[in-house]
Amino acid sequence: MEQSTKKITIIGSGNMGMSLAKGLVKSGLYTAGNITLTRRNNNLLASFAEQGFEVSTSNIHAVKGADIIILAVLPQQVNTVLDEIKNTIDIKNQLFVSIVSGVTCKNIKDKLFDDLEVIRVMPNTAIAIQQSMTCFASDNASAQSLKTVKEIFDTVGITLQINEDLMTSATALCACGIAFFLRSVRAASQGGVEVGFHAHDALMMAAQTAKGAADLLLQLASHPEHEIDKVTSPKGCTIAGLNEMEHNGFSSAMIKGIKTSAKIAGELYTKN
Repeated sequence: MEQSTKKITIIGSGNMGMSLAKGLVKSGLYTAGNITLTRRNNNLLASFAEQGFEVSTSNIHAVKGADIIILAVLPQQVNTVLDEIKNTIDIKNQLFVSIVSGVTCKNIKDKLFDDLEVIRVMPNTAIAIQQSMTCFASDNASAQSLKTVKEIFDTVGITLQINEDLMTSATALCACGIAFFLRSVRAASQGGVEVGFHAHDALMMAAQTAKGAADLLLQLASHPEHEIDKVTSPKGCTIAGLNEMEHNGFSSAMIKGIKTSAKIAGELYTKN
């Protein structure tokens, strides 16, 4: 893979911003020296500075000279940050990427410039191990800019271009979904303890089983019910367990949780 010489600035290096930085360097596409991270408290980025990343407490300074600006702050911080960096933005030479939940491309252009290229991206925290499910969308970006963003996020997982009106839904399914699936693994491990395993062993067994189930779908392009049918025999233990879970609302709870998260994700910015 040819290493990129583009300079990236990540504004707001919390969990997602730091995960992205780690993933990009781990992929080999970018060097730490070409990535600038900003945070109000640089002490929290000390370990990144030691690894060769540029770190700064000044968003204005960090934006200057960047080819790609990635906004990774909380929704309630967006307006303040955009007001701060507006006069530093180079419309012709900079690509603006937002990974902020609930903030549209139009929201950003309304605060900055109408002709600024903006791409909205929603990765998840598995980006740190190059296993993110990342969705992206734009209402004005060029094909080349979309290709650039896809190449960046392809190095840290799987990407899918979608219509922007589905981005809050993608946030619920993919970004919030990390927590949903982790909670299901945790529940499975607790069940394992109930039936006799030590907690550490039960967690490893549950996590690997979940990973195997996901890989069956991804690697075989299979459907969940097809794989479930392989494990369920008449009057067997698997169907008994599945039916008990369904009687207690397992699928319904997951669906309702995703719908609720999508609703809240769409309101995070507009409520400010």
